[in-house]
Parts: sequence; structure tokens; C-alpha cells
Amino acid sequence: MKIEHLVWLRNDLRWEDNPALYHASQQGPIAVLLTVTEAQWQEHNESDAKTALRFGLMQTLCKSLAELGIPVHFIKEDKFSSLPTAIHNFCEQHQIQHLWFNEELPIDEQKRDQAVHSLLTQNNIACHIEDSDLIVANPVLSQQQTPFKVFTPYFKRWLTLLSQQDPTPLPAPSAQSTPLSDVALPAHLNVSYREDLWPADQTIARQKLWQFCHHKERHYNEDRDYPAQPATSTLSPYLALGALGPRQCLEAIHYTCSQEDKSWQDSIWLKELAWRDFYRQLMVHFPALSKGFPFKPETNALIWRHNQTEIDAWQQGLTGFPIVDAAMRQLNQTGWMHNRLRMITASFFSKLMFADWRHGEAYFMSKLIDGEFAANNGGWQWSASTGCDAAPYFRVFNPTRQSETYDKHGDFIRRFVPELARLDNKSIHNPTPQQRQECQYPMPVLDYKPARLAAIAAFDALKGLK
Repeated sequence: MKIEHLVWLRNDLRWEDNPALYHASQQGPIAVLLTVTEAQWQEHNESDAKTALRFGLMQTLCKSLAELGIPVHFIKEDKFSSLPTAIHNFCEQHQIQHLWFNEELPIDEQKRDQAVHSLLTQNNIACHIEDSDLIVANPVLSQQQTPFKVFTPYFKRWLTLLSQQDPTPLPAPSAQSTPLSDVALPAHLNVSYREDLWPADQTIARQKLWQFCHHKERHYNEDRDYPAQPATSTLSPYLALGALGPRQCLEAIHYTCSQEDKSWQDSIWLKELAWRDFYRQLMVHFPALSKGFPFKPETNALIWRHNQTEIDAWQQGLTGFPIVDAAMRQLNQTGWMHNRLRMITASFFSKLMFADWRHGEAYFMSKLIDGEFAANNGGWQWSASTGCDAAPYFRVFNPTRQSETYDKHGDFIRRFVPELARLDNKSIHNPTPQQRQECQYPMPVLDYKPARLAAIAAFDALKGLK
């Protein structure tokens, strides 16, 4: 069987709802190419947990494609820069006439794909670029054809465009031959992750999606801020690596809302997915965000403190603020953190410690199993009040109040800061010095009130610099 169509999969590790894979399969027999660029992933500060999940998803993808008679090939290089020549040589060797892939939006990925496209087309190999993994793939622009800088009007326009799309997921490609032998992954780093929480299986990811939409989506708005409750989808690792596709999420939302006789457009979880689109499109419209710059240029003038002792305590979950420490230990132990806690810990780092948000952003990426540059950068700049549609600079989370509000009985703190487990529901949010000594728990690394006032004063000093 002669194969002229090659599908290059990257952060879209699924066989269903995959535009490049489906549309290529409509043209004739296909093969799939997976590329491994571990040095590049490390340069992008991606976590060991994400790398381990990526390899696991690759392996299950290979098995599923082999059952459809679709051969899978690997190319292993250190960096993106080596891929154009390697892919060209592979296509020449296997007489490939067409390369298919889904668009990716980060700046390094764009440069990689442009280089591959340029080299292959120069050598008469056609490149077919399909839509990116955005729910609304087309640019979401204002009436003046400019990018939105505030989420609310963006979301209104996004919903309008979304209502004009077909939400039906694309099917898996049909079997093209008898099943093939499975292929082995190339050697890779010996890293592990919490496979009990996120099995490397697209079918399980889809089951988790439908279970969430059936059982939790209706209460998501009321329950999502309470980290002790299993109220969020925890699907972000699968979305980050493309084990779930955007139309699959939409299909589940549409079906669930229709069963509950409510408008799918009112889904709060859908709105959270829109934030993901928003941050990813910002990266395209404002490439400086990919180069370490704040969205608000005047905040470049801020003089951040760098207290390594405080930074070390924050990373280790030893700040003396129980909710902050519980959140950071959750991150270190599982590779994931509840969204409310991401805001609390990022606000603590950038506003109260007044440490450069870029260092916190990098630490999160180095640990998160769901690390996506756009969402992580957007969240950190929101918390630091340097970003697009960010929190007002005078909004500084009080970690103790946040703890009392969102972990009222201390259940989450007890889970991840077990040395405080015996304290009563009130004391656990801010133990007395004696309780801290008895529990061998540290004193706070900073005083909230003066730290808050210092942060506000630093931002006040920026007025007039815009």
C-alpha cells in the first residue's frame, strides 16, 4: 500500500476530533509522524510530569492507530531547529507527497512550522495546515478588526462566532488495513507522574469529560472555588497535550445543557474554556508576551524584591501561611493545583513577597502537568497586575481570609499540611506562635498588612508612566 500522506502530530495526541488526521485520511492511506524534542521541551521549562504523560499518550496513540492499520514513525531530535531537515529527509526517503498538521500558536512553534513549510514546499512536498486547538479557531476581533484587550467583550464576540460553528466532533479515521504491530517509543528520560490521577489514555480522558459534564458541570459555578471539593474537571492535562479536542468538550456541554433544559451558552465551564482561547490568541496578537515582557509596559519600571529565603519557602510550601503551603505542596506532589489556589499563591508571590512574577511563572511551568505557556503566563500576569485585563493592582489577596472563605473547615489544609491536622477549624488558618512551635510549623515569612501597602505604593508610583 503506497502512502503519500503523512500526518504530523504534536500537542494533539488523539485519533478522534483531529482535523489533520481526519482530513488527510479522506485523501488516501496515511501514516503518522511523532517527533520527540526533549531538549526543546526542557528549554520551554516543561515539567517532568508533562513529559511523562506525553510519552504515555504517545504510546496509547500508537496502539490505537496500529489497530486501524495506520503506521506510526518517530523522529528524535534535540531542538525544533533540527526538525525541518529531518522531516524533509523522512519525506524524501518514504516518497511522501503531502504533510498535514494542525496549527500551533506559540512563537517558537510558529517559527518551527514556518521553517518546515518553507523547506518542504521548496522541494515540491505540499503542506496542509489545519485549524489550531482553539474552540473558536478564527481570530476573534472587534468591529474595528483589532484584538480584544478585555475578556468580557471578547467573550461576547467569541460566543457569537461559536454559535455559527458546527460543534460535531470529527470522527476517527477509518481502518485502512488489517491491524499492524505496535511500535516502540524511542528511549526517553526516566520520569514518572501521577498516573493514578491522569491515566495516559484518550478513552479515559473522554470518560472523565462526560462524567464531569453529567455530574458536576451544573454545580460548577457554586463549587469550583473550594479546593477540598472534587468540583473541577481536572481535564487540563489532557487539553494541554491534545488528548481531548475542542469539539469533544463542546459536544459534552451541548448535550448536558440540553438534558437540563438550559442554554449551553450559560455554561460557566465553557466560559473558563474561553479564557484559555483568550490567552492563546493574545500570544499571537502580542508576541512580546512570549519574550518575557508584561502586557502593561509601564510595569517594566517596577523594582521587584528578590528575597531568596522567601522564594525557597514559597516553593517548598513553608511560608507559614497554611493555605499557601497546602497549595504549593499539592503542586509539588501531584503536578497540578486548583485554580483558586493558583490565584492565591501567585498573588502571594508577586504582591506580598513582591517577587518578579516571571520567576513564579517559571516555577509553575517546571512543575505543572498541565503547563501551557499562554494560560500560565496569562494567569501570572493577571495576579501580578501586569497583564491584559488583569486584577486591579490594589487587589491583594489576604491568604488567611481566602483560606477562611474557601477552606472553611481546613479540610484541604489538613490533607497537604498534615502537621496542622489536629488544630481546630479556626486556628488552622493562622496558628498561634505556640501552636506553630508544637506542630513544628514555621512562623510567617512576612507580615501581610505592610507587605500589601508596599505593593500598592509601588504600583501607585507608576502613575503617569503609561
